[in-house]
Amino acid sequence: MPYRYKLRLISRACLAFRNSRTEKSNIHFAASRNFSTSGTVNMRFVQFTGKDGGPRHLGVQLVQGGDIIAVSAIDSRIPNSMKKFLEGGNDLLKKAKRIVAEGRSVIPETDVTFLAPVTKMDKLACVGLNYSGHCKEQGVSPPESPVIFSKFPSNIIGPRDNIMLPSISDKVDWEAELAIVIGKKCKALDKNEVEDCIFGYTIAQDITARDWQKSKRNGGQFLLGKAMDTFCPLGPAIVTKEAICDINNLPVRTWVNGNLKQDGNTSELIFKPYDIVAYISQFMTLLPGDVILTGTPAGVGFTRKPPEYLQVLIKNSFKILNF
Repeated sequence: MPYRYKLRLISRACLAFRNSRTEKSNIHFAASRNFSTSGTVNMRFVQFTGKDGGPRHLGVQLVQGGDIIAVSAIDSRIPNSMKKFLEGGNDLLKKAKRIVAEGRSVIPETDVTFLAPVTKMDKLACVGLNYSGHCKEQGVSPPESPVIFSKFPSNIIGPRDNIMLPSISDKVDWEAELAIVIGKKCKALDKNEVEDCIFGYTIAQDITARDWQKSKRNGGQFLLGKAMDTFCPLGPAIVTKEAICDINNLPVRTWVNGNLKQDGNTSELIFKPYDIVAYISQFMTLLPGDVILTGTPAGVGFTRKPPEYLQVLIKNSFKILNF
């Protein structure tokens, strides 16, 4: 019998830093502060508005929960869109690093509303059955090659937006996932070429209607069960690849109503992030801003006894913790 109480869903991926400290708006910009240029590689890119709305900004945090430097508000050459920023290549990244080093246009995190860190990408790809524990809890053998499916960019919502449960499903489930963000155009990559094409990583929820995914509906195809409106909360931050110690050793967890439901680690990934990017690039050209969800660990709702599903409107709080 599905659970029918109000749920609060929290997803976290712990991304460890290599060097651990490092139009008018209604947002108040604080006075300039000096930041060390040596710490600028440890950047968390965010898209945000003021608490009461207003225009979108592109910003950088150096520390989890710390102040935000609104880089797009300082230099008009820096777009307020993460996708357009990535399309601008290294020149825009260098400009952003200089602004961060100067410490101008600083905003407390408490004064902003986080949006998804990247939107309107060309591709939002996903990998299924990619954690050994998730295969085991379903009683299936690990796949011999990556199982690729997709969501739509329009499925993406912000990290604290509401998931709208569809009236056509009563078996909506959670899936916390590490997500790869592509930084440059690439095709037919060798594995040793992949790192240069990845910009960074974020956290996602691959929300899934199991009664549309795990049935004969839609001819057994995943798409309708995976791609309903609001079925991809993303963010809040993209952590640059240089800031992460070991992408293959990160905890990935989900809490529901304060109860830990998923407690996995990317060390359990059957196909690692570089393998996934190289594999997908054999079939299609990857573009700046494309996002790839890498799979979910054990602990999803439909494998529990009794099964647990999300039955009411959910308020999400997604965090990337940097230790």
